Amino acid sequence: MDLSTRAVVTACLAAGIAVAAFFGPLPLAAASGALALIVAIGWPRLLDIPVHGGTRVVIAIAGLGAVGATAATHGEPALRHLPVVLALAVVLAFVAELLRRDGRPRLVESLIGTVSGIVVATSCAGWIATGRTDAGASLVVTCAVALAVASAISALPLGGWANAALTLGLAVAAGGAVGYVMPDLDLLSGVWSGVVAGLLVASLHTLFDQLPELRGRLGAFSATALPVAVGGTLIFVVGRVIVG
Repeated sequence: MDLSTRAVVTACLAAGIAVAAFFGPLPLAAASGALALIVAIGWPRLLDIPVHGGTRVVIAIAGLGAVGATAATHGEPALRHLPVVLALAVVLAFVAELLRRDGRPRLVESLIGTVSGIVVATSCAGWIATGRTDAGASLVVTCAVALAVASAISALPLGGWANAALTLGLAVAAGGAVGYVMPDLDLLSGVWSGVVAGLLVASLHTLFDQLPELRGRLGAFSATALPVAVGGTLIFVVGRVIVG
C-alpha cells in the first residue's frame, strides 16, 4: 500500500469518527470499537511480531474492553476504568506468550510489541471520553477534521522537515477554522486540536514510512489507523485542559 493510499484511508477513518460523533454516543462507541479492531488485525504484521494470532486476539480484547468499559462508565472521570483494562490486558499478553509452543523465539520483542498494540488499541476509548467533555461532538469533529487534513498533506511528495512543517501548518489552519465555526468551541481550541493532529501525523509518518512491512496490506492497514487511534486519548487530554 503506497503513501497516498494510506493517507486516504487515514483521512476516511478520521472522517468516520467525525460522522459517528454527530449521531451520538452509541455510534461513536461503535466506530471506536471498529478502529480498535483495525489496529489489532494488522499490528503483528506492522511490527513483524513472531506469533500473529495470539497477538491479534489480545489486542482486540484490550481495545474492545477499553471501549466497552468507557461507554458503560457514567460520570467523571470517564476513563477511570481504563487502567484496570490495561493491567488485565498486559497480564493476558504474558499468558499468550506462555501458551506458545514454538520455543518462544524473540520472546521479549513479541511481548513488547503486543503491549504497545494494547496501548494503541485502548487509546481508541479516548474518543468516547472526548465526546463527553463540555465541547462534546464539536471537539471530536474538529480534531478528526484536522487529522484528515494532516493525513492528506503528509502524502505530498515533499521530504523531511518541509513535509512535517506543511502538515503541521495546514492541520493547525484546519483545526482553527473548524473550531471557530463549531458550537462550544473557539479559534484557540481549534488551533490546539490542529497542533495535536499535525504533530501526531507528522511524527508517525516519519517513524513508520520506511518500514518494509508497510508494503503488506494488513500492516499498512493498521498503520493507517494508528494516528486516529492514538489521537482519541491525546485530544481528550488537551480537551480537558483547554475546554474543561
